[in-house]
Amino acid sequence: MHIAWIGKKSPPCGNVTYGREITNRLLDRGYLVSFLHFSQDEEEAANCAVPELLSECKEVSLPFLYKSQVYTIPTLRSSKVLAQSLAALKPDVVHASLTLSPLDFMLPEICQELGVPLVATFHPPFSHKHLSLSAGTQHFMYQLYAPSLANYNAVIVFSKAQRDLLMRLGVPPEILVVIPNGVDTAKYSPGPSSAKAEFDAEHLYVYQGRIAIEKNVESLLKAWRQSDMPSQAKLLLMGDGPLRNGLMPTYSSEHNIIWLGTVTDEHRRIEILRGADVFILPSFVEGLSLSLLEGMACGVACLATDAGADGEVLEKGAGIVLNPQRAKGELQTLLPMLIDHPEIVKILGQKARERVLERYDLTQNLDQLERFYSQMFQKPEVALR
Repeated sequence: MHIAWIGKKSPPCGNVTYGREITNRLLDRGYLVSFLHFSQDEEEAANCAVPELLSECKEVSLPFLYKSQVYTIPTLRSSKVLAQSLAALKPDVVHASLTLSPLDFMLPEICQELGVPLVATFHPPFSHKHLSLSAGTQHFMYQLYAPSLANYNAVIVFSKAQRDLLMRLGVPPEILVVIPNGVDTAKYSPGPSSAKAEFDAEHLYVYQGRIAIEKNVESLLKAWRQSDMPSQAKLLLMGDGPLRNGLMPTYSSEHNIIWLGTVTDEHRRIEILRGADVFILPSFVEGLSLSLLEGMACGVACLATDAGADGEVLEKGAGIVLNPQRAKGELQTLLPMLIDHPEIVKILGQKARERVLERYDLTQNLDQLERFYSQMFQKPEVALR
């Protein structure tokens, strides 16, 4: 089967990781995969003759004006390049890991004209329980996308909560398929680490994600600074974003807070996670956090807000679920408590690892995706919709 995957390869974000992991595994399983992604400006793309490009490799660059971790603005030529590329590739199915760009709304018409079934993975962050400015903005994004998603042959979402939200917004339930995100549990696993020695820490707390308003990082920083934490407890922040430069001068090494920036080396990130005692994610909105799953897979005790699917991930004792509106106060209580009760940290880490093995193992989720592809072609009315 030939899969034409439309996604992102940069800048680093959950969408990029999801696309890389899934397409690499599909290739390992014998699928033919073509990767179409935004990676060139208009002048460079104009110099590429699509047929020659496709005859040499299975990667197609789409021109863009602007690209960030959150959204992409394509050029006016992007839809034409995409349509020509798909016509030349002749895939069995187009699978778009939606990049939050205007091109997402053109895809159903393009694929319908080519007679190719179209699948989307839709995973923007959301919050279905707690109101905030970030949650309101993301809800508007879901409202904006819902009518277009109804024109896809199938839409993969990561959680039941996300499926329920889209159904309430009018997306037909029969096209919604829940296949959670997953992690490589052999790679992300408990193991020896020198991280505590490196950072001179007896207790290591870690945040990994964007330093942005929707991640509610300042609540974590305020709680940390106001908690009665021992001097050998360190908070590491892995990630970058628009708020980093503004927060760093106020919350610095004198508070035992270490800003690492974006850690692109996967082995380095695993080393840090394996050495961590507690992973914290205080977001206002989330999809299904890959960073959270990575921490859990490494056997780290996890605290995360009930945003997106993260509360569902940690339910029934796999971690501690926070209220995003009260995250600062709850963290101020929990952070020192976990120092005083290492046995709780150990139990939570074990339960976190067990939950990932049970629900969020990448191999199991690839099996679900394979079964889904097969079922699509067993139902002609779906494939030709």
